[in-house]
Order: sequence, then C-alpha cells, then structure tokens
Amino acid sequence: MKIVLASGSPRRRELLTQAGIEYIVDPADIEEVTKETMPDKVVEDLSRQKAVAVAAKHTGQIVLAADTVVAYDGKILGKPADEDDAFRMLTELSGRTHQVFTGVTIVDASGDAKTFSECTEVTMYENSPEAIKAYISSGEPMDKAGAYGIQGLGAVLVEKINGDYNNVVGLPLAKVYRVLYNV
Repeated sequence: MKIVLASGSPRRRELLTQAGIEYIVDPADIEEVTKETMPDKVVEDLSRQKAVAVAAKHTGQIVLAADTVVAYDGKILGKPADEDDAFRMLTELSGRTHQVFTGVTIVDASGDAKTFSECTEVTMYENSPEAIKAYISSGEPMDKAGAYGIQGLGAVLVEKINGDYNNVVGLPLAKVYRVLYNV
C-alpha cells in the first residue's frame, strides 16, 4: 500500500519510513484556520482540512494528514516568532508538564475520512536561563511548536514523557499503522 502524505515534515517522513510504509509527499497548501479552541479539536480540524484538500487531488488513493501542537495550561504554543519568543516559551515550560497533541486524518481510497488525536504529556527539567539560551543558539527551536524538538538537541531539556514518544515528534506512528492496516 502506498499512501499520499499531505505534509512536508521531514520528521513525519522519517517515521513512515521507519514503519515500512510507502508514500509520496504532496503537502497541503491551505491556510491553517480553525474556529476550534481546544487543542485536541484544533489539531483534528486542521488535519481534516489538510487531508480533504489533498484527497481532492488524489482520488482513489489513501491520504494521511497530521497537525501537531504543544499546549500548556490550556494555551497552544505555536512556533516561536523569534529568539525572545522561544526563550519565553521554554522558560514557561521549564520544570513543568505540558501536552503535545497530534491530530491525524486518513482518507481511504473510497473517500471516507477517519480523524483522531493523540495526547502525550511531556515534563521538562528545570532548565536554567543559560541552558535555554544555549539551546536557542543552536537554531533548532525556531521551526518547532513549543520551541523544542524532542528528537534533536531538545531531548536534553526533557525529564520524562507519559505516552507515545513518536506523537511528540509529530505522528502517533503505532496508532496510524493500526488504522491504515486495520490491526
């Protein structure tokens, strides 16, 4: 089975390759706007919008779309606007537990869509301002929701997780696999 991945994320591509899932990439070219406010509903809605847009171009094929956000204290933390914004976010997360939500929509060959979300709790170490600034100087946090990448240098900031590690990377791989292959 070959699917259409409606995402340009290199991390999602790596995860699908890891699971032996064949795919082609056709990122959704949509404006990401939602009326939802709860993090799980936001990612479900955005993944659905992306999947439907790409499925319209790939009739009869399976399309997979995803959207990931970091949430703390009920507030969604997107990608940082600049280094000061990254510092603010990482300071806010330091020593605390936050949630990472990924919404996934899979449109099957007949056009039926299945949407779900996964939540993983992430607890950060109490990180000093110097450690946070050193991480920011690497440039890694600038294109990451919540200003960190658990699969890269950001791993040293994380004390523990409760849930699916791959969800934090950007795709709840085991759940996606089970839905794709009806396991």
